[in-house]
Formats: sequence, C-alpha cells, structure tokens
Amino acid sequence: MTSTTSDRPTPFAGPPPGLPTPEEAVTHTLLNCLLREVSGPERQTAVSGGRLLLRLPRAGVLLRVALRRTSLLGAHRFTGPVTEERDGGWSAVGWRRLAEYTHTELSLRTGMPNDEFLGQITASHRGVSSALRALPHPGPTGADRRLAAYLASEQSLALGHRFHPTPKAHNGDPAAWSSYAPEAGVSFPLRLLAVRDHLVAEEHADPEPGPAVRALDGLAPVPPGYRLLPAHPWQYGELRPALAPLLATGDVLDLGTGRRRFTPTASVRTLYDGETFLKFSLNVRITNCLRKNAAYELSGAVALTRLLGPALTDLADRFPGTAVLREPAYRSLAVPGPGGRPDTTLLEGFGVIVREGLAGRLRPGVTPLLAASVADEYPTGPGHVSALGPAGHPAAALTWWRSYLALLIPPVLAAYFDHGLVLEPHLQNVVVGVGDDGRPAQILFRDLEGTKLLPGHHAEALAALPPEVAGPMTYDARRGWDRVVYCLLVNHVAELLAALADLHPQTEAALWSEVRRTIRRYADEHGCPPELSALLAGVPLPAKANLLTRWERSADRHAGYVRLPSPLAEDVLYQAHHTDAERSPR
Repeated sequence: MTSTTSDRPTPFAGPPPGLPTPEEAVTHTLLNCLLREVSGPERQTAVSGGRLLLRLPRAGVLLRVALRRTSLLGAHRFTGPVTEERDGGWSAVGWRRLAEYTHTELSLRTGMPNDEFLGQITASHRGVSSALRALPHPGPTGADRRLAAYLASEQSLALGHRFHPTPKAHNGDPAAWSSYAPEAGVSFPLRLLAVRDHLVAEEHADPEPGPAVRALDGLAPVPPGYRLLPAHPWQYGELRPALAPLLATGDVLDLGTGRRRFTPTASVRTLYDGETFLKFSLNVRITNCLRKNAAYELSGAVALTRLLGPALTDLADRFPGTAVLREPAYRSLAVPGPGGRPDTTLLEGFGVIVREGLAGRLRPGVTPLLAASVADEYPTGPGHVSALGPAGHPAAALTWWRSYLALLIPPVLAAYFDHGLVLEPHLQNVVVGVGDDGRPAQILFRDLEGTKLLPGHHAEALAALPPEVAGPMTYDARRGWDRVVYCLLVNHVAELLAALADLHPQTEAALWSEVRRTIRRYADEHGCPPELSALLAGVPLPAKANLLTRWERSADRHAGYVRLPSPLAEDVLYQAHHTDAERSPR
C-alpha cells in the first residue's frame, strides 16, 4: 500500500456543515496522528474512491474513512465514522477500539507498552465532550467590542490540536476545570497574597522596576513590609496546605479575592484582564506536560526579554506590522528550604510571569484574534477565517493570504538568520490583528518559553547566565531550524491554508504557490541561505511527532520529528515533468 492522492473526492464548498460528535473528533484526531507519524511514513496508506485507507501493519488492522477534501501535505479532512475491514465487510470503529488498536500497534513497534495511554485518550474524549457541550457560551461582559472578539477567539478551541493524540486531556478535577478552563467561557478574580519583602523572589528586565512590576503591585494595597503576589485560584487551592505554616506565622497574608476579573486564554494558565497577561503555574497535566513555571523558566523569561531587546527593536523597525510580546518580570515566593535554597514547591508553584498586554502593540482600529481560532478546522468562534473576508471569492482569498504571509514569514526568517533567534510561531503563540475589513494588519508573537537562541550567535550572553538557565534557552542550528520550519510552515501556515482551501478547494495549489513566492522573495533579497534553497527545492518538511512523543513520555523539548512531503516545489516539479513529457518521443 503506497501513499497517493489519485481519485480525489469531490471537494465540498464552504466550511464544514457542522461540528463533529466527540466520537468523531477523537477518532479523526487519532487517525491524523497515525497517518502522519506511523502509517504514512511506512507507506501503509492510500486514497481511493473518496476514502483514506490506512493499515496498522503490526496490529493487522485496515482502517477506512471518508474524505471531505484531500491535502497536498497529506493533512486530509475526514468526515463520518472510521471503519475497519472485518469478516469481509466494513464495521464502525469507536474511539475506544481505535485507541486500543493504536496502543497495540505502538507496543509492537516500540517493544514497550504505555500504561498511561488509554487513560489519556479517555481523558481527551471527556475534555472534548465537555468543550462541545459548552458551545456556544456567552461572551465576556463589560469588554469593548475588539477585546470581546479577542477573548472569544481565545476561548473557542473546543477540539484542540488536531495532530495531538490527547487534545483537551487533563488530570485536574472536572468541577475545577469547568470553573477555570477557557472553553467554559469563564472569567474570575485572582487570589491575592501579601508576602513579606524578604520572602519575595523577583527579577525584572529594566534597571528599575517598570510597568510590569507596577501591574502586580497595583492589584491591591498591602501592609508596609509586604509585597503583593497574585495566585491562580485553582493553584492556590492545590498548594494551600504547603502555604499553611506561612499563613500561621503571618509571613504570608491571605487578602482574599481581587476586584479585577481575568479571562483564561487558550493555554489555560495564562490569564488576561485586558491590560496585562499573567502566566501562572498550574499543577495540572494538560495534554503532555505539567503546566508549571520551572525556576529556570521564570529567570529565563526575564533574561530573554533583557537580552533580546536590541534584536526585537530591529525586527519591529524592519517589519512594522509585527512585534513580540515581552515578558519583563516575574515574582514568586522564596522560602528557604534544605541547604538554604528556596523551597521548589513554593517557588515554582506560585511563580507568575508578567507579559505585555496587547494595547501597547496594537494599532488603532485593529482587532486581535488568536491565530488558532482563525485557522480552526471548524468555525467555533467569531474569529474564524470564514468570517474575515476570504469566504466570498477565490481571488479575495488569495489577496488576503498574500497579506497574511507578508506579515508572518519574513520576520520569523530574519529572527533566525540575522539574530540567531528561534521563534515559535505555532498557532497558539500568534495573535493576528485584522482591520475592520477583515484584512490582516498585524502579527504579534507571544510566549518566550518556546523561544530559543542559537549558541553561535549568543555565546557571550549565554556564558553570563547560570547554566541551568542558559541550557534550556538554546537549540543547536539543526534543531532550531526544524523547530522554525515546523512551527511556521507545518503547524501554522499549512493549517491556515487548509482552512482557506476548505472555503475554496480549487485554490490549494495556488495558496502553496503564494507561500513559495513569499519565501523566494525573502531568499532573493538575503543571499538565499542554504536552508532556504533546500526548502524551495522541496526537501521534506519536519512535523513534530506528538503521538510518538506522548507514547515515549518525553518532554516536548525532546520531541522528535517525522518528515512530510513538501508542496513548496510542486509547481516547479509539475512544470519539469510536463516539459520532459513533451520532449519524449511518442
């Protein structure tokens, strides 16, 4: 069985007719992962008769699903149930059975089982079901129109990452999740603590405390000799037993809940009040990771903000439609533990990173939207691309797309080649600013946790940092380039392109041609680095192996990549193929 895109189904016109059931969502997502990471690379797939056939060769299972649309990248759109060949016919496969087949295939492939896997798929089904039940939820009250649209986009991701095996999975209490999860459409006040001055851990990027520190101190007044420390209310409840001795001695005062309401963004633990983002720790495992701010991440965010000041200023000057949201401060609780070092549970558990808000970066009249909402397969929020203008006519979609690519791609490439800076522009890390006509006007990059440095460009600065901070802040050139290409082209560009191709299926090749043209233009203007020459020649594209990473229980930082056939050179190869055919004797 080999991969092919022959015998394509008739593509649908317009966005999907309705949301999938939780059963369909989970089975389609698992099938996406198997296609990309397991059966596809092993040439155990085919497209025939408007359906995808996919074999799990070790488990001895042949699966089939109907296609709404095929994809040049192999990221096809599915519809309806997944079925398996059994007793001479085709029988429906539910999400539990498909999860069991996946477990069997990966156990036989790797020689080791994973006793967490089926439970995590179950948690994902539970999370997706809950998110779908919550739709549609009321928008935020008391917010202006643009802010309300932005918050709605952050809270509209009911299905999560379609190439991750366990989207929406978490190990938290379901009742607490419904009180604090973005897909529940909630907002809530913070828990406010006052901490004695000598027990406060804090760093800030500016020589003197600036707006970031004032954003924390301004949340509530505190008695003399204390500093204000906000806490996520869920985390406060989880860690209150560890805090009890400090509350008893008066080293920490519980000030109760604050007045300002904060809204959870797509990451769950990063909250926004319309002025400042606060990134809290949560001792909850969401998809792959425990979502807490490690000590090196607290210091690393501030160190990166300080170190990257000149580079980010240069990029903003050269690409005025783009900016990076800085993280200029953190604050936490530093109680001496064994050996005099701060108690890690409290330091990391109550660590909060301050991130710049949108207001200082957005141009007047621009509405911010989370890119993941714009590119979602299903239009679950007001920021979906189908509502922004390209839906009307293919030519309008191509014009919109050119504007988007011109904002997104050049600054990411310049950051890498000119500044040795590995941005992480995946869909959840990018905020898109659109004008009142729906046209792209700005791109804002966020979350310095995934931003890395190439040691060759920053050796001196990295040497000045503690090794435990500098080490996680770096990628070697190969890993850094894979990360850039994956986040930029496979996670972001390809997914938004897919949403546009859903609206105008006949334009997919033209949309990829615009991607190629944008990269080609940048390469021609900057000496065509060998990495871009290879990209334009159509070398395979790296895709993060989320399924295999989850199976191996590896940290995201150590995730491997699978290679996907690239559509970027398809126009060149197509032309060459037909030129050769014309020259051949008949």
